[in-house]
Amino acid sequence: MIISASRRTDIPAFYTPWFMNRVRAGFVDAINPFNRKQVSRISLRPEDVDCIVFWTKNAAPMLPHLEELRAKYPFYFQFTITPYGHDVEPGLPDKREVIRTFQQMSQQLGKARMVWRYDPILLNDHYTIERHLHDFAVMLEMLAPYTDRCVISFLDLYRKTERNTKPLALRPLGIPEMSALAEGFARLAKDSGVTLQSCSEAIDLAAYGIEHGACIDKERIERVIGAPIDVKKDPTQRDVCHCMKSVDIGQYDTCLHRCRYCYANTNGRMAEASFADHHSDATILSGTLRGDETITARKVTHLKIQPTAESQMDSLF
Repeated sequence: MIISASRRTDIPAFYTPWFMNRVRAGFVDAINPFNRKQVSRISLRPEDVDCIVFWTKNAAPMLPHLEELRAKYPFYFQFTITPYGHDVEPGLPDKREVIRTFQQMSQQLGKARMVWRYDPILLNDHYTIERHLHDFAVMLEMLAPYTDRCVISFLDLYRKTERNTKPLALRPLGIPEMSALAEGFARLAKDSGVTLQSCSEAIDLAAYGIEHGACIDKERIERVIGAPIDVKKDPTQRDVCHCMKSVDIGQYDTCLHRCRYCYANTNGRMAEASFADHHSDATILSGTLRGDETITARKVTHLKIQPTAESQMDSLF
């Protein structure tokens, strides 16, 4: 079983004490986003978890716990670092501090566990193509010794993101703009040791050496755990998403970064209310169970392919 922690919120930044309590308890409850009365009880016992994929913009609160986690689980981080200021990402610390955290984690965990995300890419009068290329080059120089992968994507405007990004006066991001950015990024990264991939993009950037990637990445998971796995593409994600099937333990409307482009928050007020209703000793991320829920144990599917007696014999000769 692969745990996603989480597409819906930033658990390392805001909910590390809660997460570590759930790790020590051996399970976590996750509420159905569309029906609060449906709750999945998900095992976090090390023997049931093949890998954990963390998603974060600031993993500093998790630094003291990395060795405890590494002793129990294989895991890696999808770590977003963009050039945006507080006009776009008002809840984030100074990016130099965030980069230092990334570097420190890589020194402790190794490159394979640290994926840099430069996304989503948006354009306006301040964040131009030229500005992105300049900032990407600066960040690449600082991060290339600490990662082997950079994931890019272009902003998708959902109804809520259109509303929340209105003050930014965004420019359209068409194929010419995407191609110019992709060509520039690829040129800058060519000899850096960092491979570029796109995330959930319909546009084909292979001409620039940028392949379609997956955040829940079968190859990376196999690399981290040191064994092959049997896992299928996640059918609940969009067609352009190449992620493998996973179990998400987060909740929407709980992230305090307040990024204007965020699809997981309706607005900042709802996130603040959810955070105020968070209890680090609760089984769910925000709120408490009321007693009228149906709690169903999530079936554990072990993904690691165990070596056969024949393959073990072959390895002797």
